[in-house]
Amino acid sequence: MNYQPQQSLQLAQQRAKMLAQIRQFFTNKSILEVNTPILSNAGNTDTFIDSVSANFHQAGKAVTGYLHTSPEFAMKRLLATWQVPIYQLCQVFRDNERGSRHNIEFTMLEWYRPNFDLDALADELGELIGIIFDKKIQFKRLTYKESFASLGIHPFTSSIDELQQCASSHDIMLDMGDDRQGWLDLLFSHLIEPNLGKDLPTLLTDYPPATAALAKTVHDDDGHLVAKRFELYIDGLEIANAYDELADGKELLARFHADNAERSKLGRPIMPIDLNLIHACDNLPACSGIALGIDRLFMVSQKLTDIKHAIAITTDHA
Repeated sequence: MNYQPQQSLQLAQQRAKMLAQIRQFFTNKSILEVNTPILSNAGNTDTFIDSVSANFHQAGKAVTGYLHTSPEFAMKRLLATWQVPIYQLCQVFRDNERGSRHNIEFTMLEWYRPNFDLDALADELGELIGIIFDKKIQFKRLTYKESFASLGIHPFTSSIDELQQCASSHDIMLDMGDDRQGWLDLLFSHLIEPNLGKDLPTLLTDYPPATAALAKTVHDDDGHLVAKRFELYIDGLEIANAYDELADGKELLARFHADNAERSKLGRPIMPIDLNLIHACDNLPACSGIALGIDRLFMVSQKLTDIKHAIAITTDHA
């Protein structure tokens, strides 16, 4: 058995420097650092994210809880009451994730900016990335629709048959049946995502609403309903995910129930809904929020090809 960490001391020192730079960045902007529970009574209803369950006892009663997949729900409860900009650096957990870009436990930076739109948040993200990379950062901007243009696909109007034919023509033989968004996700992950951010860090915007459960929606110039969301890609890696946050508890509850219905259809466990978030949601200030993967950011900043070198000890060696 090899007890040694996968990460070198030199990389650990570089990572510590990056974390210190991040904290100083937010201190300089008077953004409050917060800590919220890792263990929750509610889980994530997202159809394709698996929460890690945890058994514990409360008042002598056996309880099943969940390790958070993101600090978002609890942070929004703070935001609804305190109404000030906040950030958090913490460990998060997603089950069944392991590979050169994934680990079950990873580090997330999340922050919320009242009265910021997505453009202002993108500018702030650019400032932070520029500090980490020690150079001025210019983002390339691309809409979700534009990213499919090279495939001859329009993600909002192409038929399932057209999506299936495109997959087959690129030797992708998986069958997503009548799941239209599933076909789009398949084409995106295999043919588009690996090439994003190869020249410049790229902000992808205007996603289908089905891909952004907690974001507001608007109609684009062509009349298609899109989510007010962007993702940052660097060298083919998704680094950050931002929303113009939905502040409508009734709508959010409906989306969570729809998620659970889809989970049931796919044979996935139904997740307890965070009713504390639902009650807090109506008091959220107008704001944008963003989650950033620290380990992946460190990977691209150090030109690492495997996440095991960005994390001191990965889950399979813990």
